[in-house]
Amino acid sequence: MKKYEAFLFDLNGTLIDDMQYHIIAWHKILNSLGVPISLKETKEQCYGKNEELLERVLPGKFSAEQKRELSVEKEKQYQQTYKPHLQLISGADFFLEKVFAHNIQMAIGTAAIMFNVDFVLDGLQLHKYFRTIISADDVQLSKPNPETYLKCAEQLNAYSSDCLVFEDSPKGVEAAANAGMDCVVITTMHTKEEFAYLKNVVAVIEDYNDKQLENLFN
Repeated sequence: MKKYEAFLFDLNGTLIDDMQYHIIAWHKILNSLGVPISLKETKEQCYGKNEELLERVLPGKFSAEQKRELSVEKEKQYQQTYKPHLQLISGADFFLEKVFAHNIQMAIGTAAIMFNVDFVLDGLQLHKYFRTIISADDVQLSKPNPETYLKCAEQLNAYSSDCLVFEDSPKGVEAAANAGMDCVVITTMHTKEEFAYLKNVVAVIEDYNDKQLENLFN
């Protein structure tokens, strides 16, 4: 594995294993709105900004203000159910500390709103690790568009080729590829086979205890 100057992390499903809680929260809200959507179908829609998800599932139904209100309500439901389980994926605490000790820059690049980002970073006391955070509030176009990761690199003053992205979803890995970045995949919600078509994947891991990650420091 080559040496990288910056590590860019997705958040949900990548540093914390919480995507099932997002899916359940959306499933409840969408069904309350009269959408007969299954959990499997909800999972397939769980990418990008909240407002984009609502527009995909119920095109033209809500005003911008209504979509913001539904987005906040969904996040409140998610936080309420997930908070008792809030923790880093196994090994992530030691990995982040090791990256920090090696003076490798780190950033968060996520489709979550800052309301959720702060919920996680404050709750787990992670702010010290990340020099910059790019959230849904900071971009016009969500993953797989590369804007999120390109903005991370820009704020870190790093070239795309010197950035390594950590992601849990195919759309996120596509975003990294579109930004010209290599990617480590963590299989919290998707299988290794679901990423087979993506050529920028340099490692697939189950958690941050994986010995492959040692190659990033040697």
